[in-house]
Amino acid sequence: MTTEIYRDAWGIPHLRAPDATALARAQGRVTALDRAWQLEVERHRAQGTSASFLGPDAVAWDVFARRARLDDTARRCFGSLEERDPETADWVRAYVDGVNDGLAEGARRTPEFGRTGLAPGRWEPWTPLGVWLATHILFAGFPAKLWRDHVVRHLGPDAVGLFATDGPGTSGSNGWLVSGARTVTGLAVIAGDPHRFIEDPGVYQQVRLSCPEFDVVGLAVPGVPGIAHFGHTGTVAWAITNAMADYQDLYQERLRRTGAGVEALGPDGRWRRAERFTEVVGVRGAPEVEIEVVETDRGPVIVGGPGGFDDGPVIVGGPDGFDDGPVIAGAPKGPDTDIDPGPAPHALSLRYPPRVTGDLGFSALLPLLRARTVADVDRALDQWAEPVNVVQAADTDGGTLHRVAGRVPVRAERGRVRTVPAWEPGHEWRGWHGTPRADLTDGVAVMANARGLATPLGVEFAAPHRARRITALLAAKDRWSAADMPAVHTDTHLGSAAALLDLLADTDPAALTPEAAALRDRLLDWDRRMTADSRDAAAFAAVRGAVVRRLAAAPAFAALTEPPAYPEVLLPWLALVPRIGYALENLLRAEELYGVDRPAVVRAALEEATRGSVARWGDTHRLAPWRALPGAPYDEPGLSGDHDCVLCASAVPGLTDLAARGPAARYVWDLARREDSRWVVPFGASGVPGSPHHRDQLPLWLAGDLAPVVTDWDQLTKETDV
Repeated sequence: MTTEIYRDAWGIPHLRAPDATALARAQGRVTALDRAWQLEVERHRAQGTSASFLGPDAVAWDVFARRARLDDTARRCFGSLEERDPETADWVRAYVDGVNDGLAEGARRTPEFGRTGLAPGRWEPWTPLGVWLATHILFAGFPAKLWRDHVVRHLGPDAVGLFATDGPGTSGSNGWLVSGARTVTGLAVIAGDPHRFIEDPGVYQQVRLSCPEFDVVGLAVPGVPGIAHFGHTGTVAWAITNAMADYQDLYQERLRRTGAGVEALGPDGRWRRAERFTEVVGVRGAPEVEIEVVETDRGPVIVGGPGGFDDGPVIVGGPDGFDDGPVIAGAPKGPDTDIDPGPAPHALSLRYPPRVTGDLGFSALLPLLRARTVADVDRALDQWAEPVNVVQAADTDGGTLHRVAGRVPVRAERGRVRTVPAWEPGHEWRGWHGTPRADLTDGVAVMANARGLATPLGVEFAAPHRARRITALLAAKDRWSAADMPAVHTDTHLGSAAALLDLLADTDPAALTPEAAALRDRLLDWDRRMTADSRDAAAFAAVRGAVVRRLAAAPAFAALTEPPAYPEVLLPWLALVPRIGYALENLLRAEELYGVDRPAVVRAALEEATRGSVARWGDTHRLAPWRALPGAPYDEPGLSGDHDCVLCASAVPGLTDLAARGPAARYVWDLARREDSRWVVPFGASGVPGSPHHRDQLPLWLAGDLAPVVTDWDQLTKETDV
């Protein structure tokens, strides 16, 4: 049997091979052909070398990747994989061989290589692990601990709860499982959509992987073999959402230089040698940047250094010498040290599970492909590491699964919430939490990043509106089919609007101008749906944005306006306006808000909104995808939905109506007939601009429609033998 590449009408690759190893090689090759630019960007980001061809805008990430030691961690994890699970290690190698085999041809098809002068490089066996780690290192939101320190320092510990919601840097998802008792076929349906920053090319790759051992359709992560997050083997299907677990810690470090290098003060009061070396980040069109990499017993130092928090990267040898150019990463004079009566810390180190264990969970990937029942999926997920996910699965025997998968360390409560002093005892990791499980309720399970199954493992969760709305929609009908699910995907009811609308209802129209009073009345009659063609939705968003900006300008929050000058990669978690925008419901409903006159803020916001031009929500709420190398702009479409809608196309209230985050894919897995399953991505199967399959799924995605999952090989077009 030869290895074959087929395509469906949407250009989605369907791969057939004689065994799992040959199939992995084919998956690597077809990904390189379709997405060579994306693969090379991700490889360089994992290595911390992307600025070498993307220029100064990529320096901040590269510095973080180097200091966090992402590439070295990937190497360690692959070395451990070779020892523990040589079969999976060989399978990953086969994928890498396929990538290397296809990169040159894929690069010739892709104009970005010519624009940057980048030549495709060579993937190493650990590169897929590095891509996975770089993609997910910020998923647990450890920078939020810096925000909480910042809030406590200026407003006190009681203020932390006001902002306890998913923030601007968080990725989430919707997912729901409807058991056979609630479907027209008598077998389960699983559906949902992962919410991530929308990228072009997309973060998920539709693919079919078939060999005599298994035949799986699903959404793969480009650069990583197999199908980790969303898959259907024919007899069992699974899907995930972000569990919102906290599994990474930040340690305040005291460091000192010695003749032998750098030492760090430990919890036993002793100074211990830290690993220390320098690296140079190349920057296209600018001087290179020299950084000092330090790692203590806790983990790599990602902020500050032995010279204190001002000890950051430096420009090396510009045209006018070593002083040429700006400092790349200045830093604050230290995070909150209210628990430390002694000298201030010098740095912050990051402790994250794969750096500690040498395991990224790749041993789960082959067993997932081989799974036939939910018990098989369950056993595979016992080997999962990160990111920590809530998982749903169902099989054709009627089995269902709803559990958390991944590693969350057991440690003191302080470490879960804020930075902790490395020199004080009591902040060490003491094993791993068990992973919670739950049964279905009324034949349904819903996961939408809210408090629930994963509550014991996290700190900040999404507001409950998406989860409640999905639950209510599913309860409104006795029997569901796969074809019914887009109505849930695309629901635009905004539950979080109630807090602001309640304040509008309490506002005396006589205290407003006639125009503002009329706007108030319109919004109180509004159906609370954020549809792209709605003028009322646009008006609500205008009032909401004005409220957010006015709250952010309140004297009570003045000290939070300028975040500490941490590295740029961490700053989205410390920006005041987005924090207030996402926490607006809490802030408006708090019993007291530091003397802020919220009714006056709302009245002023109403008046401000009347002075703007009348628009529809989709006029300003437009898709804003990330591209590593921006080129000629596309006329991106207006979108329905909002952050707390089931159709979670997220604006940042008070800052922008543009939606950089949203459904990075949608899926419906039908356990009765896999061919009745559906899927869609925001753009297309190809990452090559100008390809007929670069943006051909965008109209489907916008309309809430999905493409069919084709399972009949006779309906596919054979492209080539590999």
